[in-house]
Amino acid sequence: MPTTSPRSLVGRRDEIDRLLAMVHAAGRGEGGVLVLRGEPGIGKSALLDHVERATADEFQLIRASGSEFEGELPFAALHQLCVPVLAHLDTLSAPYRESLLVAFGLADGAPDPFRVGLAALELLATAAGTRPVLCVVDDAHWLDTASARALTFLVRRIAAEPIAMVFAARDQDPVRGLDELPGLTVGGLSDTHARALLAGEKTVTLDERVRDRLLAEARGNPLALIELPKAGGFAPPAPSPIASRIERSFRARMAELPVDARRLLTLASADPTGDPTLLWAAARRLDIDVPAASAAAEASGLIRFDTRARFCHPLARSAAYRAAEPEQRHTAHRALAEVTDPGTAGDRRAWHRAQATTGPDEQVAAELELSASRAQARGGVAAAAAFLERAAALSLDPVKQTERTLAAARTTLEAGATDAAAELLASVDTETLDIPQHASVDLLRGQIAFVQGAEGAVRGPELILRAAERLAAVDPERSREFFVAALEMGLVVGRAAGVLDRVLDAARSAPPVSGPPDLLDALVRLTTEGHHAGVPALRRVLTGDDDGWTRTPALATVLAGELWDIDLHATIVDWLVRAGRDSGSPMTIRLGLSQVALHAVLTGNFGRAMAAIAEEEAIADAVGDPPQLYPRVHLAAMRGRRREVLDLFAEATTRGNGQLTANAHWATAVLYNGLADYPAALDAATRAVASGDLFLAGIALPELVEAAVRCGKDSVARSALDDLAARTEPAGTAFALGIVAGARAMVSDAEPDHLDALRQLADGPLTVHLARARLRYGEWLRRAGRRREAREQLRTAHEQLSEIGLEAFTRRAADELRATGEVARSRSGHSYDHLTMQETHIARQVAAGATSKEVATRLFLSPRTVDAHLRNIFRKLGITSRRQLRDMPDLRDPELSS
Repeated sequence: MPTTSPRSLVGRRDEIDRLLAMVHAAGRGEGGVLVLRGEPGIGKSALLDHVERATADEFQLIRASGSEFEGELPFAALHQLCVPVLAHLDTLSAPYRESLLVAFGLADGAPDPFRVGLAALELLATAAGTRPVLCVVDDAHWLDTASARALTFLVRRIAAEPIAMVFAARDQDPVRGLDELPGLTVGGLSDTHARALLAGEKTVTLDERVRDRLLAEARGNPLALIELPKAGGFAPPAPSPIASRIERSFRARMAELPVDARRLLTLASADPTGDPTLLWAAARRLDIDVPAASAAAEASGLIRFDTRARFCHPLARSAAYRAAEPEQRHTAHRALAEVTDPGTAGDRRAWHRAQATTGPDEQVAAELELSASRAQARGGVAAAAAFLERAAALSLDPVKQTERTLAAARTTLEAGATDAAAELLASVDTETLDIPQHASVDLLRGQIAFVQGAEGAVRGPELILRAAERLAAVDPERSREFFVAALEMGLVVGRAAGVLDRVLDAARSAPPVSGPPDLLDALVRLTTEGHHAGVPALRRVLTGDDDGWTRTPALATVLAGELWDIDLHATIVDWLVRAGRDSGSPMTIRLGLSQVALHAVLTGNFGRAMAAIAEEEAIADAVGDPPQLYPRVHLAAMRGRRREVLDLFAEATTRGNGQLTANAHWATAVLYNGLADYPAALDAATRAVASGDLFLAGIALPELVEAAVRCGKDSVARSALDDLAARTEPAGTAFALGIVAGARAMVSDAEPDHLDALRQLADGPLTVHLARARLRYGEWLRRAGRRREAREQLRTAHEQLSEIGLEAFTRRAADELRATGEVARSRSGHSYDHLTMQETHIARQVAAGATSKEVATRLFLSPRTVDAHLRNIFRKLGITSRRQLRDMPDLRDPELSS
């Protein structure tokens, strides 16, 4: 490990105190993280070294670092961090153990991407069971993408563990995830401290004018103050960026070394592992005198060889690599490739071979393509993209080059690097493409546009439609799939508003396919001929023998709503959750959980909705994405939480998402109908219906009818009722018929329609709508002067609404009951009213008999963290044991217990 002179810590008392406070808190079981940020040479590494030495007696030290030259290798840094504690690997459960082995390339298979970070957390927590652990990660700005994601996930979950993590990163190179963690910016030294540090360095005598110039150029950078006198002699060179000046200092020191020592430094800089065994083998292959060369290199202070080859500073490694001539670097990579085991480190061997290659080489390109497949299977999507991009550059065959470039763009997009994916596509010569390849380019460009922002809601569909139109003559079936893909993509990324009309306008000219009408045909019929023609066609497609909706699950969930078929929606949601858990696909499981929450809201199981939302948020956090908003919007609206709905509405508006905004308008209409603020409800419902979105426009119509009737807007109410009837009658489900009967009752003011609504909804799962229908009937009875009957209906409605948790509608029922001369009996609140969504999930799982470890797996937490949450749950609910949780009816879920 590089040693740090006490002089290099001059002026760093505040930074040291902050670091040690966080580390010592971890020693007491209050884990924490701190990211040191600053320019190269500012002293981050010196602070890390000091913390290591200051805590050496109390903590186990684990070190890792990012590398400028290994960003393409998935989980490289995480592997470094875990190697010292791999002796504990056998204590992990099989799925966690397997995830780490596969992620590190030590076993075949595809790990669950969510389990890697949690498995690493469990490994470190196990190691910390006997002695607290201090993890130090230097050069975090060079972390490979897979490691950065796993470590960001991990550090957010160490609050209840005796683990401290300290990262050091350049402030001009932000790393996604790390920049959201607690940070400490390390700035330049004050003039007084800078002069003190310079005075302590006895390497050269400077006169006052030269010293003042050097102080001005260094701008308080400690490494510059130490190195620049060595580099520039009596008169420093003209000003230039500090990093390059410091690198020149290191290069100057290297230039004085023997040839073999310089060659050894080049080898060490090209090897991302720091493994001395590998380094010595490669050096011998190049006929380097290892004992003499390593002694000279160490004597220079630039590098140290012990259990790992380690440069004195990252800039020294960079200087050693850049100082070498291109042919010397190629030779170093070639030697390292030759001594790297292709069986245990095939990807690193292929990477070295690629760096050693100066021109097209189909054999190396093919190796890189295989490495890309392995990297993708291990969750290293960004690495797969990098391998494929390099494979394309080395390809001799123009056709293979195009295929590899398209594959690289596709995986780059999957990795979330939309700009890089767009650049790769721009490099493709579209003039040489055949029609299917050209269509693939258009599809990828459309998907990139969808993700890039609100403007993409226009460009995305247009590009995908162009792809579909290109294929129409040569591959009609694939052409039609692209039309549907535009709709599915719009829904998945939440930019579906307006896409349907554009897709179906273009789809009307699509060539027909043999066989029965497909999903595209059914959607065209729905929009051109109306629901009487379109609904039966949609039902045939969605409920056919082949379960074709599994290819477009996001669209299928919306269409189940358009069919007012709550049972079909449940079937699709169940499949989504199972498919997501089986495949580990974050997109699939998040969609499934969001739809679980929506289904639970519609059926009045708010505790289940909260649990599903909490799990979706946990997965979103694990992959570094914002959580889905629409299930939270629906739940808050039904609960009558005005402040929460308005806050979510503001967030939805900020995200600039048309479909999400339509959800928010619907939610606001429900909220204000519950609060009896009918003008506000009318405005919101009108906006929701005007969006024209599948399902949302339909489910908002009864809110529009209710608000319009209460505001005396009879013509608006009748028009909305007619539209609702046109949508619901062809569906023919109890849900559809009950909803339209309730809306008709409000317009007709006729008792039979109220009774019809109650009858249609009585035996179904839609308890929310049944309770609301009963409330409206009780209100009608009171206005008709039938107070005794009104009290009976209102009392029952109040009980049902209160039991479900519709707080605003419950208050409305209480007000109506009071108007009949009866005071509503107050009911005790729900257990989940006192808990956060995450705590609700934990409480429900434990009430169903789950262990802390099982709950931890589902929410991507450590068992220790789950136990900490349980203590909070017990305190909030006034209980002391898991057994008492099981006795709380509103925490029990038959589906969890079965």
